[in-house]
Amino acid sequence: MQPNHHVVVLTGAGISADSGVRTFRDAGGLWEGHRVEDVATPEGWARDPRLVWSFYQQRRRQLREVEPNAAHVALAEFERALEAAGHEFTLITQNVDNLHDRAGSRVLHMHGELQSLRCERCELVFEDTLHLDPGRFVECPECAHARLRPHIVWFGEVPFHLDAIAEVMATCTHFLAIGTSGQVWPAAGMLHSARARGAATFVQALEPPQNLDPQDRFCEGRASVVVPVMLAELRRALGV
Repeated sequence: MQPNHHVVVLTGAGISADSGVRTFRDAGGLWEGHRVEDVATPEGWARDPRLVWSFYQQRRRQLREVEPNAAHVALAEFERALEAAGHEFTLITQNVDNLHDRAGSRVLHMHGELQSLRCERCELVFEDTLHLDPGRFVECPECAHARLRPHIVWFGEVPFHLDAIAEVMATCTHFLAIGTSGQVWPAAGMLHSARARGAATFVQALEPPQNLDPQDRFCEGRASVVVPVMLAELRRALGV
């Protein structure tokens, strides 16, 4: 009987960059001209909600201007092929865009989702693609006059789905870090966990990360070019 495999994939900014999604943080540590503390923390939201709202509303509008690239599509196709063969697949992303979803993947969005809003009072989360005015707040449809905030995990907040992520890492046989260096948490912790349980580990990035382990297979280059080839090779190795 063919052994059961569980492929876990973590994606980061590198995969979305190939679709034209701008990386928030530049070389100077600013997020498109703003300090991280001003637009990506609960304190920034409390201090100047109009600035934070405008920042994320503009990011939400930009989702209309980008499309999934070959790496997103290849991952969705890989997921279908793997599960059709009786194996398991889990896709986790640090990205807040919806490109994986639009490509057809099921995704654990550990840092939230740009296309969704969350009520400050009742915690209702719902997808909203209509109210994109950067100068106008949106009220919760359930709580009279309660304000909605971006459904984003800001610095100082706990990422989503940590229990689910711990569960899938416990059965991971193959771990792929795509578009992320794997040098910082959570990528570093997930790579370490996968290595510790003897899983095959793959790292895709534009250049080798400093903490690349000898047992990692490093796949250098742009995600849209490298990932389809990497997944095709893995499909052949797994016989799917």
